[in-house]
Amino acid sequence: MPSPILTFINQEAWEAWLEANADEVPGVWLRIAKQSAEQSTVSYAQAVESALCYGWIDGQKQAENEHYWLQRFTPRTPKSLWSRINKAKAEALIAAGRMRPAGLRAIEQAQRDGRWQAAYASAGTSTVPDDLQQALDANPKAKQCFASLNSQNRYAILFRIHNVKKAETRARKIAEFIDMLNRGEKLHP
Repeated sequence: MPSPILTFINQEAWEAWLEANADEVPGVWLRIAKQSAEQSTVSYAQAVESALCYGWIDGQKQAENEHYWLQRFTPRTPKSLWSRINKAKAEALIAAGRMRPAGLRAIEQAQRDGRWQAAYASAGTSTVPDDLQQALDANPKAKQCFASLNSQNRYAILFRIHNVKKAETRARKIAEFIDMLNRGEKLHP
């Protein structure tokens, strides 16, 4: 079982812990209640909001039992990527006056190094970029395989292409994915 595992009855308790410990702890597992749990906890959405305020971010999710699951929260690293969803949440938290100094520092650093502007789309809103679409159109077998992928595998390809910085690396990655798709392979089983 991962450790430490912390349980907070509400968002205020989680934020009080972050206020006292966010600068000192490398990460925690937060116990989140499912609807079937008798005792409620801070919700996942509330936990993410509070984490963003303190420069932290959610990570892995892990099952615990039929009533609770565990969500990993850690301080953002200097190269931590931003999603468009969390970027919008952070902007709303700033507008509401809830963002703390550590959260503002994480945002300012991301703005300076370009990660803020390069925030990635979520699986539900991501689209196939033109260069990948052209490569798929030129390779019918790869295009057919790509069309048959589940959303997890499609998004995994789109995410990896989106996060490549150099044009030549991006072209190489697209070629690798086209080869993989031509072989009928996918990233996740």
